[in-house]
Amino acid sequence: MNQELLEIYDLGELFEKVQLNSILTDGKTFVDCIPLFPLQEIQHKYESTKGQPSFDLKKFVAENFSMPPIFGSEYKSDLSKSVAENIKNLWEMLTRDSTNEISSLINLPNRYIVPGGRFREIYYWDSYFTMLGLREDGRIDLIENMVSNFAYLINKVGHIPNGNRQYYISRSQPPFFALMIQLLAATKNDDTIYCQYQKELEKEYSFWMEGAEYLNEGEATNRVACMPDGTILNRYFDSRPKPREESFAEDVHISKNCTQTKETVFTNLRAGAESGWDFSTRWFADNSTIGSIETTQIIPVDLNCLIYVLEQTIAKAATLSGDALKASVFIELSAKRRMSILEYCWNNDIHYFCDYHFNKKQTLDKITAAGLYPLFVSICNQHQANAVANSVETNLLRPGGLVTTHIYSGQQWDAPNGWAPLQWIAFAGLKKYGIQHLAYKIGTRWIHLNEKVFAETGKLMEKYNVEDLSKLAGGGEYEGQDGFGWTNGVYLALKNALK
Repeated sequence: MNQELLEIYDLGELFEKVQLNSILTDGKTFVDCIPLFPLQEIQHKYESTKGQPSFDLKKFVAENFSMPPIFGSEYKSDLSKSVAENIKNLWEMLTRDSTNEISSLINLPNRYIVPGGRFREIYYWDSYFTMLGLREDGRIDLIENMVSNFAYLINKVGHIPNGNRQYYISRSQPPFFALMIQLLAATKNDDTIYCQYQKELEKEYSFWMEGAEYLNEGEATNRVACMPDGTILNRYFDSRPKPREESFAEDVHISKNCTQTKETVFTNLRAGAESGWDFSTRWFADNSTIGSIETTQIIPVDLNCLIYVLEQTIAKAATLSGDALKASVFIELSAKRRMSILEYCWNNDIHYFCDYHFNKKQTLDKITAAGLYPLFVSICNQHQANAVANSVETNLLRPGGLVTTHIYSGQQWDAPNGWAPLQWIAFAGLKKYGIQHLAYKIGTRWIHLNEKVFAETGKLMEKYNVEDLSKLAGGGEYEGQDGFGWTNGVYLALKNALK
């Protein structure tokens, strides 16, 4: 293998022993390390010394790798100032320039915002919600930089990866690029931005739709599935059926405690990571244990709403660039998708938008915050929106905002946790249908919780416990992180909208 193609996760036994023995506690640390010597040299050194009685793996790692920074670890909040004032300072602390370091990082041409903590690279869907706050603070320069970076990734990689790391390339995240284009164009009052990024919008669409033209009814490949009526909808997927490099030990452990083949488990875990909801009982066949994960069997309502927006955005870009034929094609594609979402994701028994199970050919009945996306992208009728609102208020509303699901599983995308992006999706979606009372209730409760935790800890967190406001959020594969990009963005956007 060529040196320039060798990554830490290609180090075979050395990589596996470091990860499986938790030498660095957090599995993401090792794949983010900066090698102090060429990796082939490190590998040769390991092979020649590992059998010696005095060999110490932890010491070997320390001598051959530089540890990555924890973004924000040095930052101290000024509690004499407001949360909004502190966020202005946080933007600079969370801004990263491209670097020439030899690591798993994919260098980007422009400055960008990282979420914070262990998340020391740009993340795809996080960035849209971060941009909401950058707009409030007048940092249009950073929004432009980040949109340009994502376009660069589409052209370099063929899609926007989960984050700008080599080990993230096989998967993406919820496709918010079109909404970023809409945000930037509206902020600058400049529709030429649609034309500027039309090529990249179409490339992203091709990535999500790859293989669709070869499918028959009931078949699925990559990120597309052919529904019973012959229409195409999307699913989350990952083409690399191996443990996630940054969560290697966790994935290996899960694979030993389930009945599926290891390759199936790894594919579903990676697809769950692509969804952004990593992890939730939303993806579990038995509604409780991660070993039953079946992400690739699920047609997610939120993903298909985002692809609908992508189709509509391409249609607008084509219209503006004078390509009426392409515009009409994508208008028709978006209309078909809208009808398919309403057909397959509306559960008429519980009056809520749910995911669809592809193999079982049935609409599921899990009530999750993802059911608000049809309101966010304005594809449902008022009757449906009212029914969703009633269900949300009954099942998901808590003292601190919206809980992600009402199931307690120990996973971070289940109860009792709430997350900034879903509060915004709910708030904006409900407002579009005139359901102001619930929108403002969600927004106000979330803002108050953010401010309460900040006053007590000086931190803005990745996620929050929205049920017991005296406790911090937990669950998942790592400790709670602070910084935090999308929380900062949604806080500022909600604070302004609630004035």
